[in-house]
Amino acid sequence: MFETGFLAIVLLVAGVIVLFKTVRMVPQGFEWTVERFGKYTSTMSPGLHFLIPVMYGVGRKVNMMEQVFEVPSQDVITKDNAVVRVDGVVFFQVLDAAKAAYEVSNLDQAMIALVQTNIRTVIGSMDLDESLSQRETINAKLLGVVDHATSPWGVKVNRIEIKDIQPPQNLIQSMQQQKMAEQNKRAAILEAEGVRQSEILRAEGEKQGAILQAEGKREAAYREAEARERLAEAEAKATQMVSDAIAKGDVQAINYFVAQKYVEAFRELANAPNAKFVMMPMETSGIIGSIAGIAELAKESLEKQQAKIAGKPPALR
Repeated sequence: MFETGFLAIVLLVAGVIVLFKTVRMVPQGFEWTVERFGKYTSTMSPGLHFLIPVMYGVGRKVNMMEQVFEVPSQDVITKDNAVVRVDGVVFFQVLDAAKAAYEVSNLDQAMIALVQTNIRTVIGSMDLDESLSQRETINAKLLGVVDHATSPWGVKVNRIEIKDIQPPQNLIQSMQQQKMAEQNKRAAILEAEGVRQSEILRAEGEKQGAILQAEGKREAAYREAEARERLAEAEAKATQMVSDAIAKGDVQAINYFVAQKYVEAFRELANAPNAKFVMMPMETSGIIGSIAGIAELAKESLEKQQAKIAGKPPALR
């Protein structure tokens, strides 16, 4: 009786084990490989599946979702022999569960080693300044190389990002000093350029001022010469008119002309800066007598001209 009960329990346990071995449920986001006596035969997608116990079994459970792993930091020597410390992050997704399970022994470790190797290769071909300023270029080169290398493993590398590129502390200080020197140089150049531009503008202003001053002097001289010419023309015209009037016997014209010149000459003498005392015959009778004498001479000249024209000797006074 005891043996019968024990056998029933053993059969029940075996049945439960067989049931669990037969019915398999693959969760979403995973794929399981199926092996027959240890050899890969097929891949189970998410859902309910039935397997023949003992003959078939589950091989590898592969995560098909996009995954991310961090690349450990490492020291890398650049093209100009500068040592920088670099780390990164990789985003990838398994596309073929069978290849990811059987083409590579440890997928994560293999990808980390592959990425680190290519980081050293890519950054080692660049100068320090390029590696610090062209991070997008480094990411693109790494993505192309690593994605091509992991394709036989059934893996698609979506993105590779370099998180940090850190030069040594002494190199950072040297770069800061260089940047400060460059800024000081740029400031000195700008200051010198400002002084140069100021001197150029000042010289241009002085040149323009001298040109305008010379043109003003030339215009003033031209106007002064023109005024003198007009005055001379007026004097000549007045003298000609007086001469014509005398020739016609008009004695009053010469009286007016001589009186005007007499007054103008006296005014100039009175306005002279070095004249302290002016002794002139200011009596009205003196001026009229002078004018009368000049008029008498003009009259005699006129009579002589008329007598010459008529053919008679001039009258004696």
